[in-house]
Amino acid sequence: MFLIRTPALLLAAVLAATFASPAFARSGHVRRAPAAVVHPTLVRPALMHPTQEIPHVATDVKAIAHEFDGWLDAVEQSGQVSGLAVAIVKDDKVLLQRGIGYADASKSAAITPDSVFRLASLSKAFATALTAMLVDEGMLSWDTRVAGVLPTFELRNVAASEKLTVRDILSQRVGLPHNTYDRLLEQDAPYQELVERLRDVPMACNVGDCYGYQNITFALIGDITYAVSGDFFYHLVEKRLFHPLGMDTATYGRAALESSTSWARPHARRGSNWVPIPIKESYYHVPPAAGVNASIKDMSQWLIAQMGGRPHVLPATLLTTLHTPLVETPSERRATPWRSARLRDASYALGWRVYDYVGEPLVFHAGAVQGYRSMIAFFPQYRFGAVMLWNCECATPSGLMPMLLDRYLGLHEVDWAGIQTLKTAHMVAGGSR
Repeated sequence: MFLIRTPALLLAAVLAATFASPAFARSGHVRRAPAAVVHPTLVRPALMHPTQEIPHVATDVKAIAHEFDGWLDAVEQSGQVSGLAVAIVKDDKVLLQRGIGYADASKSAAITPDSVFRLASLSKAFATALTAMLVDEGMLSWDTRVAGVLPTFELRNVAASEKLTVRDILSQRVGLPHNTYDRLLEQDAPYQELVERLRDVPMACNVGDCYGYQNITFALIGDITYAVSGDFFYHLVEKRLFHPLGMDTATYGRAALESSTSWARPHARRGSNWVPIPIKESYYHVPPAAGVNASIKDMSQWLIAQMGGRPHVLPATLLTTLHTPLVETPSERRATPWRSARLRDASYALGWRVYDYVGEPLVFHAGAVQGYRSMIAFFPQYRFGAVMLWNCECATPSGLMPMLLDRYLGLHEVDWAGIQTLKTAHMVAGGSR
Protein backbone atom coordinates (compact mmCIF):
# COMPACT_ATOMS: atom_id res chain seq x y z
CA MET A 1 0.00 0.00 0.00
CA PHE A 2 1.21 3.46 -0.85
CA LEU A 3 0.16 6.43 1.29
CA ILE A 4 1.09 9.67 -0.46
CA ARG A 5 0.53 13.26 0.68
CA THR A 6 0.05 16.04 -1.90
CA PRO A 7 -1.92 19.31 -1.78
CA ALA A 8 -5.59 18.78 -2.69
CA LEU A 9 -7.09 20.61 -5.64
CA LEU A 10 -10.68 21.77 -5.81
CA LEU A 11 -12.81 20.35 -8.60
CA ALA A 12 -13.80 23.01 -11.08
CA ALA A 13 -17.04 24.69 -10.15
CA VAL A 14 -18.46 23.95 -13.54
CA LEU A 15 -18.42 20.23 -12.75
CA ALA A 16 -20.20 20.77 -9.48
CA ALA A 17 -22.84 22.84 -11.22
CA THR A 18 -23.35 20.19 -13.86
CA PHE A 19 -24.02 17.53 -11.27
CA ALA A 20 -26.09 19.61 -8.82
CA SER A 21 -27.70 17.01 -6.56
CA PRO A 22 -30.18 15.46 -6.46
CA ALA A 23 -31.79 16.46 -9.72
CA PHE A 24 -28.71 16.29 -11.96
CA ALA A 25 -30.13 13.58 -14.18
CA ARG A 26 -33.36 15.45 -14.75
CA SER A 27 -31.78 18.33 -16.64
CA GLY A 28 -32.88 19.23 -20.12
CA HIS A 29 -29.93 17.25 -21.49
CA VAL A 30 -31.43 13.92 -20.44
CA ARG A 31 -33.66 11.95 -22.76
CA ARG A 32 -36.15 9.94 -20.75
CA ALA A 33 -36.73 6.31 -21.67
CA PRO A 34 -40.35 5.30 -22.25
CA ALA A 35 -42.30 5.08 -18.99
CA ALA A 36 -43.18 1.45 -19.70
CA VAL A 37 -39.58 0.41 -19.16
CA VAL A 38 -40.15 0.30 -15.38
CA HIS A 39 -43.69 -0.52 -14.24
CA PRO A 40 -44.36 0.23 -10.54
CA THR A 41 -46.36 -2.97 -10.06
CA LEU A 42 -43.42 -5.05 -11.25
CA VAL A 43 -40.82 -3.51 -8.95
CA ARG A 44 -40.11 -4.62 -5.39
CA PRO A 45 -40.69 -1.91 -2.73
CA ALA A 46 -36.95 -1.74 -2.03
CA LEU A 47 -36.38 -0.67 -5.59
CA MET A 48 -38.93 2.10 -5.40
CA HIS A 49 -37.53 3.57 -2.18
CA PRO A 50 -33.73 3.74 -2.11
CA THR A 51 -32.20 4.53 1.26
CA GLN A 52 -33.04 7.98 2.59
CA GLU A 53 -29.86 8.22 4.65
CA ILE A 54 -28.11 11.58 4.64
CA PRO A 55 -24.44 11.24 3.68
CA HIS A 56 -21.78 12.41 6.10
CA VAL A 57 -18.63 12.56 4.01
CA ALA A 58 -15.57 11.08 5.69
CA THR A 59 -12.65 13.31 6.56
CA ASP A 60 -10.12 10.56 7.33
CA VAL A 61 -9.66 8.99 3.92
CA LYS A 62 -6.46 7.25 5.01
CA ALA A 63 -8.51 5.28 7.54
CA ILE A 64 -10.91 4.25 4.78
CA ALA A 65 -8.01 3.05 2.62
CA HIS A 66 -6.65 1.10 5.58
CA GLU A 67 -10.04 -0.53 6.19
CA PHE A 68 -10.34 -1.43 2.51
CA ASP A 69 -6.88 -2.98 2.69
CA GLY A 70 -8.24 -5.28 5.38
CA TRP A 71 -11.12 -6.27 3.14
CA LEU A 72 -8.58 -7.18 0.46
CA ASP A 73 -6.80 -9.38 2.98
CA ALA A 74 -10.04 -11.28 3.54
CA VAL A 75 -10.64 -11.68 -0.20
CA GLU A 76 -7.08 -12.87 -0.75
CA GLN A 77 -7.25 -15.41 2.07
CA SER A 78 -10.58 -16.75 0.83
CA GLY A 79 -9.24 -17.74 -2.56
CA GLN A 80 -12.50 -16.52 -4.15
CA VAL A 81 -10.64 -14.38 -6.68
CA SER A 82 -7.79 -15.50 -8.93
CA GLY A 83 -6.25 -12.03 -9.08
CA LEU A 84 -7.34 -8.48 -8.30
CA ALA A 85 -5.75 -5.02 -8.53
CA VAL A 86 -7.22 -1.97 -6.78
CA ALA A 87 -6.49 1.73 -6.60
CA ILE A 88 -8.20 4.29 -4.34
CA VAL A 89 -7.66 7.98 -5.13
CA LYS A 90 -8.55 11.22 -3.36
CA ASP A 91 -7.82 14.44 -5.26
CA ASP A 92 -4.39 13.75 -6.82
CA LYS A 93 -3.31 11.34 -4.08
CA VAL A 94 -3.13 7.57 -4.53
CA LEU A 95 -4.25 6.30 -1.13
CA LEU A 96 -4.05 2.62 -1.95
CA GLN A 97 -2.56 0.73 -4.87
CA ARG A 98 -2.43 -3.01 -4.38
CA GLY A 99 -2.59 -6.36 -6.15
CA ILE A 100 -3.66 -9.67 -4.64
CA GLY A 101 -3.70 -13.18 -6.07
CA TYR A 102 -2.14 -14.38 -9.27
CA ALA A 103 -1.41 -12.98 -12.70
CA ASP A 104 -0.71 -16.61 -13.65
CA ALA A 105 -1.70 -19.21 -11.07
CA SER A 106 0.08 -21.99 -12.96
CA LYS A 107 3.39 -20.21 -12.35
CA SER A 108 2.52 -18.62 -8.99
CA ALA A 109 3.15 -15.23 -10.64
CA ALA A 110 1.67 -12.54 -8.40
CA ILE A 111 -0.47 -9.56 -9.37
CA THR A 112 1.46 -6.31 -8.92
CA PRO A 113 0.51 -2.67 -9.60
CA ASP A 114 2.25 -3.11 -12.99
CA SER A 115 0.27 -6.19 -14.06
CA VAL A 116 -1.74 -5.43 -17.20
CA PHE A 117 -5.41 -6.45 -17.51
CA ARG A 118 -8.03 -6.14 -20.21
CA LEU A 119 -10.31 -3.20 -19.41
CA ALA A 120 -13.29 -4.37 -21.48
CA SER A 121 -15.91 -1.58 -21.55
CA LEU A 122 -13.85 0.81 -19.44
CA SER A 123 -12.23 1.37 -22.86
CA LYS A 124 -15.23 3.43 -23.95
CA ALA A 125 -14.20 6.43 -21.87
CA PHE A 126 -10.88 6.66 -23.74
CA ALA A 127 -12.78 6.81 -27.03
CA THR A 128 -15.05 9.60 -25.83
CA ALA A 129 -12.14 11.57 -24.35
CA LEU A 130 -10.29 11.42 -27.66
CA THR A 131 -13.44 12.45 -29.52
CA ALA A 132 -13.87 15.44 -27.20
CA MET A 133 -10.31 16.53 -28.00
CA LEU A 134 -10.98 16.33 -31.73
CA VAL A 135 -14.22 18.26 -31.27
CA ASP A 136 -12.37 21.00 -29.38
CA GLU A 137 -9.92 21.22 -32.28
CA GLY A 138 -12.69 21.50 -34.86
CA MET A 139 -11.96 18.21 -36.64
CA LEU A 140 -15.55 17.12 -36.11
CA SER A 141 -18.48 18.00 -33.85
CA TRP A 142 -20.80 16.07 -31.56
CA ASP A 143 -23.49 16.69 -34.17
CA THR A 144 -21.40 15.32 -37.05
CA ARG A 145 -23.58 12.84 -38.92
CA VAL A 146 -22.15 9.33 -39.09
CA ALA A 147 -23.39 8.86 -42.65
CA GLY A 148 -21.74 12.12 -43.65
CA VAL A 149 -18.33 10.70 -42.70
CA LEU A 150 -19.01 7.03 -43.49
CA PRO A 151 -21.16 7.15 -46.67
CA THR A 152 -21.77 3.38 -46.78
CA PHE A 153 -23.18 3.24 -43.25
CA GLU A 154 -26.86 2.34 -43.19
CA LEU A 155 -29.55 1.46 -40.67
CA ARG A 156 -32.83 -0.21 -41.59
CA ASN A 157 -34.57 3.13 -41.38
CA VAL A 158 -32.99 5.42 -43.97
CA ALA A 159 -34.09 8.56 -42.14
CA ALA A 160 -32.43 7.22 -38.99
CA SER A 161 -29.22 6.58 -40.90
CA GLU A 162 -29.17 10.20 -42.02
CA LYS A 163 -29.96 11.52 -38.54
CA LEU A 164 -27.50 9.49 -36.43
CA THR A 165 -24.71 11.62 -34.95
CA VAL A 166 -21.42 11.11 -33.14
CA ARG A 167 -23.14 12.13 -29.90
CA ASP A 168 -25.82 9.47 -30.45
CA ILE A 169 -23.42 6.57 -30.91
CA LEU A 170 -21.25 7.55 -27.93
CA SER A 171 -24.22 8.06 -25.60
CA GLN A 172 -25.87 4.73 -26.59
CA ARG A 173 -28.88 6.38 -28.27
CA VAL A 174 -28.67 4.70 -31.67
CA GLY A 175 -32.17 3.27 -31.35
CA LEU A 176 -31.16 -0.39 -31.81
CA PRO A 177 -31.99 -3.24 -29.39
CA HIS A 178 -29.48 -3.69 -26.57
CA ASN A 179 -26.16 -5.34 -27.49
CA THR A 180 -27.06 -5.76 -31.16
CA TYR A 181 -24.90 -8.51 -32.76
CA ASP A 182 -22.66 -8.92 -29.69
CA ARG A 183 -23.25 -12.68 -29.78
CA LEU A 184 -22.08 -12.82 -33.39
CA LEU A 185 -19.06 -10.73 -32.43
CA GLU A 186 -18.29 -13.28 -29.72
CA GLN A 187 -18.41 -15.95 -32.41
CA ASP A 188 -15.69 -14.03 -34.28
CA ALA A 189 -17.89 -12.61 -37.00
CA PRO A 190 -15.92 -9.78 -38.68
CA TYR A 191 -16.66 -6.31 -37.35
CA GLN A 192 -17.18 -4.79 -40.80
CA GLU A 193 -19.64 -7.51 -41.72
CA LEU A 194 -21.65 -6.82 -38.57
CA VAL A 195 -21.71 -3.10 -39.33
CA GLU A 196 -23.10 -3.84 -42.78
CA ARG A 197 -25.76 -6.12 -41.30
CA LEU A 198 -27.10 -3.35 -39.08
CA ARG A 199 -29.34 -2.42 -42.00
CA ASP A 200 -31.31 -5.61 -41.28
CA VAL A 201 -32.08 -4.85 -37.63
CA PRO A 202 -35.52 -3.43 -36.73
CA MET A 203 -35.23 -0.19 -34.76
CA ALA A 204 -36.25 -0.27 -31.08
CA CYS A 205 -37.01 3.46 -31.17
CA ASN A 206 -36.11 6.55 -33.15
CA VAL A 207 -32.50 7.70 -33.05
CA GLY A 208 -31.88 9.69 -29.88
CA ASP A 209 -35.11 8.66 -28.19
CA CYS A 210 -34.08 5.71 -26.02
CA TYR A 211 -31.12 3.96 -24.45
CA GLY A 212 -29.73 0.74 -25.95
CA TYR A 213 -26.22 -0.36 -24.95
CA GLN A 214 -24.04 -1.17 -27.98
CA ASN A 215 -20.51 -2.24 -28.82
CA ILE A 216 -20.68 -2.52 -32.62
CA THR A 217 -22.08 0.96 -33.26
CA PHE A 218 -19.94 2.49 -30.50
CA ALA A 219 -16.87 1.21 -32.35
CA LEU A 220 -17.83 3.30 -35.38
CA ILE A 221 -16.03 6.18 -33.69
CA GLY A 222 -12.77 4.47 -34.65
CA ASP A 223 -13.70 4.64 -38.32
CA ILE A 224 -14.87 8.22 -37.92
CA THR A 225 -11.69 9.45 -36.22
CA TYR A 226 -9.59 7.81 -38.93
CA ALA A 227 -11.70 9.45 -41.63
CA VAL A 228 -11.30 12.95 -40.18
CA SER A 229 -7.68 12.69 -39.00
CA GLY A 230 -5.99 10.21 -41.32
CA ASP A 231 -4.49 8.45 -38.29
CA PHE A 232 -5.47 5.16 -36.69
CA PHE A 233 -7.74 5.41 -33.67
CA TYR A 234 -5.42 3.56 -31.30
CA HIS A 235 -2.44 5.67 -32.40
CA LEU A 236 -4.38 8.80 -31.51
CA VAL A 237 -5.32 7.48 -28.07
CA GLU A 238 -1.72 6.48 -27.37
CA LYS A 239 -0.37 9.87 -28.43
CA ARG A 240 -3.10 12.04 -26.93
CA LEU A 241 -3.95 10.17 -23.73
CA PHE A 242 -1.71 7.27 -22.72
CA HIS A 243 1.63 9.03 -23.12
CA PRO A 244 0.69 12.47 -21.70
CA LEU A 245 -0.94 10.85 -18.65
CA GLY A 246 2.01 8.58 -17.93
CA MET A 247 0.04 5.41 -18.64
CA ASP A 248 3.23 3.63 -19.59
CA THR A 249 1.87 0.08 -19.87
CA ALA A 250 -1.48 0.91 -21.50
CA THR A 251 -1.97 -0.57 -24.98
CA TYR A 252 -4.55 -1.83 -27.45
CA GLY A 253 -5.02 -5.40 -28.66
CA ARG A 254 -4.18 -8.98 -27.77
CA ALA A 255 -0.63 -8.98 -29.12
CA ALA A 256 0.24 -5.95 -27.01
CA LEU A 257 -1.29 -7.52 -23.91
CA GLU A 258 0.65 -10.74 -24.31
CA SER A 259 3.91 -8.87 -24.93
CA SER A 260 3.54 -6.89 -21.67
CA THR A 261 6.30 -7.48 -19.12
CA SER A 262 3.64 -8.54 -16.62
CA TRP A 263 0.10 -9.35 -17.62
CA ALA A 264 -2.84 -10.99 -15.90
CA ARG A 265 -4.00 -14.17 -17.64
CA PRO A 266 -7.73 -14.86 -17.56
CA HIS A 267 -8.61 -17.64 -15.11
CA ALA A 268 -11.43 -20.09 -14.46
CA ARG A 269 -12.16 -22.28 -11.46
CA ARG A 270 -11.24 -25.94 -11.83
CA GLY A 271 -12.25 -27.70 -8.64
CA SER A 272 -10.59 -25.79 -5.81
CA ASN A 273 -7.94 -24.25 -8.05
CA TRP A 274 -7.69 -21.30 -10.42
CA VAL A 275 -6.42 -22.24 -13.86
CA PRO A 276 -5.37 -19.90 -16.72
CA ILE A 277 -7.63 -20.13 -19.78
CA PRO A 278 -7.09 -19.00 -23.39
CA ILE A 279 -7.87 -15.40 -24.28
CA LYS A 280 -11.00 -14.87 -26.33
CA GLU A 281 -10.12 -12.20 -28.87
CA SER A 282 -13.55 -11.19 -30.14
CA TYR A 283 -13.98 -7.84 -28.37
CA TYR A 284 -10.52 -6.74 -29.42
CA HIS A 285 -12.14 -6.39 -32.88
CA VAL A 286 -14.01 -3.30 -31.58
CA PRO A 287 -11.12 -1.31 -30.03
CA PRO A 288 -13.05 1.86 -29.08
CA ALA A 289 -15.63 -0.24 -27.23
CA ALA A 290 -13.42 -2.80 -25.49
CA GLY A 291 -9.82 -2.82 -26.73
CA VAL A 292 -7.68 -1.22 -23.99
CA ASN A 293 -5.19 -3.07 -21.78
CA ALA A 294 -3.84 -1.29 -18.69
CA SER A 295 -2.39 -1.81 -15.22
CA ILE A 296 -3.82 -0.46 -12.00
CA LYS A 297 -0.89 1.99 -11.95
CA ASP A 298 -2.06 3.28 -15.35
CA MET A 299 -5.65 3.47 -14.18
CA SER A 300 -4.70 5.47 -11.09
CA GLN A 301 -3.50 8.19 -13.46
CA TRP A 302 -6.63 7.87 -15.59
CA LEU A 303 -8.84 8.29 -12.52
CA ILE A 304 -6.91 11.35 -11.37
CA ALA A 305 -7.32 12.85 -14.85
CA GLN A 306 -11.08 12.12 -14.95
CA MET A 307 -11.49 13.85 -11.59
CA GLY A 308 -9.87 17.03 -12.90
CA GLY A 309 -6.28 16.49 -11.80
CA ARG A 310 -4.66 16.65 -15.26
CA PRO A 311 -6.20 19.77 -16.83
CA HIS A 312 -3.36 20.10 -19.35
CA VAL A 313 -4.66 16.87 -20.92
CA LEU A 314 -8.35 16.80 -19.93
CA PRO A 315 -9.57 20.30 -19.04
CA ALA A 316 -12.61 20.85 -16.84
CA THR A 317 -14.87 21.95 -19.69
CA LEU A 318 -14.10 18.77 -21.62
CA LEU A 319 -14.81 16.61 -18.56
CA THR A 320 -18.10 18.41 -18.02
CA THR A 321 -19.16 17.44 -21.53
CA LEU A 322 -18.15 13.80 -21.06
CA HIS A 323 -19.90 13.43 -17.70
CA THR A 324 -23.18 15.22 -18.48
CA PRO A 325 -26.13 12.76 -18.54
CA LEU A 326 -27.83 12.39 -21.92
CA VAL A 327 -30.27 9.49 -21.64
CA GLU A 328 -31.95 7.81 -18.71
CA THR A 329 -31.18 4.15 -17.98
CA PRO A 330 -33.84 3.04 -15.49
CA SER A 331 -32.93 -0.65 -15.73
CA GLU A 332 -29.60 0.14 -14.05
CA ARG A 333 -31.44 0.97 -10.83
CA ARG A 334 -32.44 -2.67 -10.39
CA ALA A 335 -29.39 -4.39 -11.92
CA THR A 336 -27.85 -5.43 -8.57
CA PRO A 337 -28.85 -5.27 -4.89
CA TRP A 338 -26.57 -2.33 -4.14
CA ARG A 339 -27.94 -0.36 -7.08
CA SER A 340 -31.51 -1.12 -5.97
CA ALA A 341 -30.73 0.17 -2.48
CA ARG A 342 -28.59 3.18 -3.31
CA LEU A 343 -29.52 4.64 -6.71
CA ARG A 344 -32.21 7.28 -7.05
CA ASP A 345 -31.52 7.89 -10.72
CA ALA A 346 -29.33 6.45 -13.48
CA SER A 347 -28.28 7.81 -16.87
CA TYR A 348 -25.70 7.39 -19.60
CA ALA A 349 -23.40 10.22 -20.64
CA LEU A 350 -20.54 9.91 -23.18
CA GLY A 351 -18.87 6.59 -22.43
CA TRP A 352 -19.81 6.91 -18.76
CA ARG A 353 -22.74 6.00 -16.55
CA VAL A 354 -23.91 8.70 -14.16
CA TYR A 355 -25.80 7.74 -11.02
CA ASP A 356 -27.57 9.60 -8.25
CA TYR A 357 -26.03 7.63 -5.37
CA VAL A 358 -28.11 8.52 -2.31
CA GLY A 359 -28.28 12.10 -3.56
CA GLU A 360 -24.62 12.30 -4.58
CA PRO A 361 -23.59 12.34 -8.28
CA LEU A 362 -21.46 9.30 -9.09
CA VAL A 363 -19.61 8.72 -12.37
CA PHE A 364 -19.28 5.00 -13.03
CA HIS A 365 -18.63 2.23 -15.53
CA ALA A 366 -18.08 -1.51 -15.44
CA GLY A 367 -16.60 -3.87 -17.99
CA ALA A 368 -16.70 -7.60 -18.73
CA VAL A 369 -15.13 -9.91 -21.29
CA GLN A 370 -14.39 -13.60 -20.89
CA GLY A 371 -12.01 -14.07 -17.96
CA TYR A 372 -11.86 -10.38 -16.99
CA ARG A 373 -13.94 -7.89 -15.06
CA SER A 374 -13.35 -4.18 -14.33
CA MET A 375 -15.02 -1.33 -12.46
CA ILE A 376 -14.37 2.40 -11.96
CA ALA A 377 -16.36 4.93 -9.92
CA PHE A 378 -15.88 8.40 -8.47
CA PHE A 379 -17.73 11.24 -6.80
CA PRO A 380 -16.77 14.24 -8.98
CA GLN A 381 -17.55 16.94 -6.41
CA TYR A 382 -15.38 15.22 -3.78
CA ARG A 383 -12.74 13.89 -6.17
CA PHE A 384 -12.80 10.51 -4.47
CA GLY A 385 -12.92 7.27 -6.39
CA ALA A 386 -11.54 3.83 -7.08
CA VAL A 387 -10.67 1.40 -9.87
CA MET A 388 -10.70 -2.38 -9.68
CA LEU A 389 -9.45 -4.91 -12.25
CA TRP A 390 -9.69 -8.68 -11.85
CA ASN A 391 -8.93 -11.73 -14.00
CA CYS A 392 -11.83 -14.08 -13.37
CA GLU A 393 -15.58 -14.06 -13.84
CA CYS A 394 -16.26 -13.82 -10.12
CA ALA A 395 -18.66 -11.51 -8.30
CA THR A 396 -16.95 -10.81 -4.97
CA PRO A 397 -14.89 -7.77 -6.11
CA SER A 398 -17.94 -5.99 -7.52
CA GLY A 399 -19.39 -5.76 -4.02
CA LEU A 400 -16.28 -4.02 -2.72
CA MET A 401 -16.98 -0.87 -4.72
CA PRO A 402 -20.31 0.04 -3.10
CA MET A 403 -18.85 -0.86 0.32
CA LEU A 404 -16.11 1.71 -0.30
CA LEU A 405 -18.58 4.33 -1.56
CA ASP A 406 -20.86 3.74 1.44
CA ARG A 407 -17.92 4.03 3.80
CA TYR A 408 -16.81 7.33 2.26
CA LEU A 409 -20.32 8.79 2.55
CA GLY A 410 -20.75 7.50 6.09
CA LEU A 411 -23.80 5.40 5.23
CA HIS A 412 -25.12 2.46 7.20
CA GLU A 413 -22.71 -0.41 6.56
CA VAL A 414 -23.89 -3.18 4.25
CA ASP A 415 -21.59 -6.10 3.51
CA TRP A 416 -22.25 -6.11 -0.25
CA ALA A 417 -19.20 -8.31 -0.93
CA GLY A 418 -19.82 -10.82 1.85
CA ILE A 419 -16.54 -10.01 3.61
CA GLN A 420 -17.74 -11.28 6.98
CA THR A 421 -18.73 -14.58 5.39
CA LEU A 422 -15.29 -14.86 3.83
CA LYS A 423 -13.61 -14.12 7.16
CA THR A 424 -15.77 -16.67 8.97
CA ALA A 425 -15.10 -19.34 6.35
CA HIS A 426 -11.36 -18.67 6.60
CA MET A 427 -11.43 -18.96 10.40
CA VAL A 428 -13.37 -22.23 10.24
CA ALA A 429 -11.01 -23.65 7.64
CA GLY A 430 -8.02 -22.58 9.70
CA GLY A 431 -9.44 -24.16 12.85
CA SER A 432 -10.11 -27.49 11.15
CA ARG A 433 -6.50 -28.11 10.27
